[in-house]
Amino acid sequence: MTEIDLRSDTVTLPTEAMLQAMASAPLGDDVFGDDPTVRLLEETAAERLGKEAALFVASGTMGNLLGVLVSARSGQEIIAEAFSHLFLNEAAGAAVVGGIQVRQVTTERGVLAPEQILAVLRPSNDVHQPLSVAVVIENTHNRHGGLAWPLADLRRAGETAHAHGLAVHMDGARIFNAAIATGAAARDVAEVADTVTFCLSKGLSCPVGSLLCGPASKIAEARKWRKMLGGGWRQAGVLAAAGLVALDTMVDRLAEDHENARTLAEGLAELDGVECDLTRVQTNIVFFRLTGPSSADFLAACAKLGLRGGASSPDRVRFVTHHGITGADIKQALTICRDALSS
Repeated sequence: MTEIDLRSDTVTLPTEAMLQAMASAPLGDDVFGDDPTVRLLEETAAERLGKEAALFVASGTMGNLLGVLVSARSGQEIIAEAFSHLFLNEAAGAAVVGGIQVRQVTTERGVLAPEQILAVLRPSNDVHQPLSVAVVIENTHNRHGGLAWPLADLRRAGETAHAHGLAVHMDGARIFNAAIATGAAARDVAEVADTVTFCLSKGLSCPVGSLLCGPASKIAEARKWRKMLGGGWRQAGVLAAAGLVALDTMVDRLAEDHENARTLAEGLAELDGVECDLTRVQTNIVFFRLTGPSSADFLAACAKLGLRGGASSPDRVRFVTHHGITGADIKQALTICRDALSS
């Protein structure tokens, strides 16, 4: 039985073209700044997102932490959505490493409105309170169903932040999904952010790595923080080579993942015992609620039939489409879900 793994787009495997590029990549020592493949990946990433410079890092979590560390200092505060990956799933790195407090804002769909930013903005002349210094935008927003921010909302949030002296960091782990969903160029999505992170190891199918992009001065500072965190890697061009192939060949095909997610969501919505908000299915992430079995029991039944997924709560399940998942897999996944619910 062939397993259908919808736990995450992080389970993707590198393509044959990536493996070939990795095997033949020109290499050097990246800590000395002389790995030509890493340098080319960083230059390419910066150009794609319209930024001055970029830094190749091990993960999106590291990229987000560096993005925060170059915009905030110990005792200061950043503003982030309450269900953001940075707040929920990054091991309190901002607090532990940077001594930085995260002010949470609850939203309906993961999009921070200007009035919500202003409502939590700390007064700069009150010695009792930390200073607000940055806003974090997650796009697409994982916990809100892979929602892509409309460009108009991005610009309003960014303009509000900058007008009050706040930096903007974008957790753009899936920024290319956001670009495809909104019909915009990735650089237009990233435009409002001073710094932005995107992942190579999710929908782009690379084995390892993310990029932090931004002003040259902030990227230089982030490079030192990366070294401090143990992220000074040597012949990293072996990994960077896969990233170059991904940016060249794997971005446009993300639309296929979106189509598969929509088909999956529409099929799930028709099943008894499932509640699926189709308005939230814009990219490659599908969340749905179960009105009968627990998510643990449902996923256990699915696993026995060859389908894997993830649970975000006792009654909420997440499926993620990605490279390697076909239309036939989606059809089979729906059959398995129906059988698991009936059992």
